[in-house]
Amino acid sequence: MRVLATGASGFLGRAVVRALQDAGHHVRTLQRRPSGVDGAEDRLGSVTDPDAVASALEGIEGIVHLAAKVSLAGDPAQFRAVNVEGTRILLDAADAAGVTRIVHVSSPSVAHAGHALAGVGAESADPAAARGEYARTKAEAELLALSRATGDTALVAIRPHLVWGPGDTQLIERVVARARRGTLPLLDGGTALIDSTYVDNAASGIVAALDRVDEVSGRAYVLTNGEPRPVGDLLAGICRASGVAPPRFSVPAGLAKAAGSLIERVWAMRPGQDEPPMTRFLAEQLSTAHWFDQTAIRRDLHWTPTVSIDEGLRRLARA
Repeated sequence: MRVLATGASGFLGRAVVRALQDAGHHVRTLQRRPSGVDGAEDRLGSVTDPDAVASALEGIEGIVHLAAKVSLAGDPAQFRAVNVEGTRILLDAADAAGVTRIVHVSSPSVAHAGHALAGVGAESADPAAARGEYARTKAEAELLALSRATGDTALVAIRPHLVWGPGDTQLIERVVARARRGTLPLLDGGTALIDSTYVDNAASGIVAALDRVDEVSGRAYVLTNGEPRPVGDLLAGICRASGVAPPRFSVPAGLAKAAGSLIERVWAMRPGQDEPPMTRFLAEQLSTAHWFDQTAIRRDLHWTPTVSIDEGLRRLARA
């Protein structure tokens, strides 16, 4: 199949492109800078540019939509422009081009309202309850995407959870940098049970979704390793694999949430592009259980992860 992958210069995007190539697909990419993947047909541009999107879709048979603005803070208009309107532009162009097989890459945060998610499936995206501009706009984008899963268009939403591995600049780099500075606390002792996903598993699951999109159209799935661990254990494993000391002090979750709310308000008023040290959403993620039933996705996509958390940590240590 000739597949367009948006957002292929990102950590997960590059892994997905390689997995698509390994599966025998010809991959064209669309993003603002080169994907860095050998053999990929790069098109430089943004999903917010209708002309660039229309051009990139010429001759394409399937789409994996990964492009998104991902950050703990930032201009709400920028989140909306990329995550919601960029998705709308892509879907409209796909319809005009006759592309009928689409995987929309979403996030479990679209259904996270601050309370524990323990052993649940992919609950409905809820923009009103979602925490922060990223989650809110991704929830809107997912609902928009799933509304197009009608008639001849087969579309499925896949929500990889906490994707990590060697070369990751979102989770791993931030955890290691804060641990090295001694500013990585555990919240309530780091006992909250959470799922995560090794990058190779996330990529193979997304490719499986493209292969099975006709059979699963209109559905959403959370994708994880299916190995929930206390957040403190996962952070310690990442730190040790990266050669830094694990976090050793704990902060009450309630205090961190209150501080996060205050910091969010300060960051909304101040200039600069740096990430806030804490947000309410981040505090909730570090202190609230969120692990997911993987029965449906493994059954429906005929897929299972191949890299365990422990093997992933060994690979991280070798990188």
